[in-house]
Amino acid sequence: MRLPFTTPAPRKGMPDPHLDHAAFAARFRSQFAGPSFDALGPELDRLTEAAWQEYREGNKSPRTRKAGDGYHDPDYDLSVDWIEAKAAIDAAALRHRDPMRPPRLLLVNGSPRSEHTCPSEMSKSYRQIEIAREAVEAEGAEVEVLDLSRLTSEYGRHIHPCKACFSTAAALCHWPCSCYPNYAAGQVQDWMNEIYPMWVAAHGILIVTPVHWYSVSSPIKLMMDRLVCADGGNPDPTLTHGKDAKEAKARELEGWPYPRHLAGRFFAVVAHGDVEGAEGVRRSLADWLRFMELRPAGRMAELDRYIGYWKPYATSHEALDDDEAIQEEVRNAARTLLQAVSDARAGHRADASRGFREPRQK
Repeated sequence: MRLPFTTPAPRKGMPDPHLDHAAFAARFRSQFAGPSFDALGPELDRLTEAAWQEYREGNKSPRTRKAGDGYHDPDYDLSVDWIEAKAAIDAAALRHRDPMRPPRLLLVNGSPRSEHTCPSEMSKSYRQIEIAREAVEAEGAEVEVLDLSRLTSEYGRHIHPCKACFSTAAALCHWPCSCYPNYAAGQVQDWMNEIYPMWVAAHGILIVTPVHWYSVSSPIKLMMDRLVCADGGNPDPTLTHGKDAKEAKARELEGWPYPRHLAGRFFAVVAHGDVEGAEGVRRSLADWLRFMELRPAGRMAELDRYIGYWKPYATSHEALDDDEAIQEEVRNAARTLLQAVSDARAGHRADASRGFREPRQK
């Protein structure tokens, strides 16, 4: 039932971000800086003009097709990219619900550090992911690793920032996110349409992150923000006819159900630092996951530790080598997650940490 007051108009007043032709051309051409492009001036001129035309006309989603049956407005033109992303999520949901498949865990490496980029050395987070993977694969789990360091090491790999549609109105935030790709603005090669099905298919998620300035790493934060659509997001963009903000406000004020698209999955968290902040990071991640109605796997599945506390960064991997206790604690976090998942799929909730030996005694 519509509420007895007028839907507020979206507020306007921020500076116009649009570029003129010269500024656009300079920015577009800046990506072709290598000497291999020097002989391609005429071709780049034509490409620049084509890109300018798409930008000027605002062709965010140039390829569309009718929504069809099952949508509020079957005649609405939906982005082909969004339709394909929704199909991948639906397939992942079927995998998640299949009782004949083995338990599936998603292990997330949150560190941007990689031997293949400027640091020239692998991350300790990735090493802990491998420790966890070996432990649960040995017990029959199906494991998928999401290595967020590829944001820094792989060509054309991006997670674009959340545009905060939810803050305008819940219904304006689509599940999966429809803000990207935006071809007109050059906001393409977004990874999230591949990441959403990973979360959906998983029965349990383990996140390992370093502490970066008392917070999670930037790759983890980008992923967190873009997962907002999984917590109350609108699975039918035709309800709002795309990004019609006033229509979305009306939908929310009529009563929005806030669907929890990842509810019921279990989680584990490992936060590690070298000086300060590990406990706060672990708590903030756990609070976020609980808010999305994921379920804590158990006490041993939430871990914050310091590796090489106040010691040189140059020997941090050696510090991890020497700390056999944290290695076992990471194994126990993964095993606890797997046990919680297995118990729940079997129809009961037991002590998920049973039988696991604590490597440290107070």
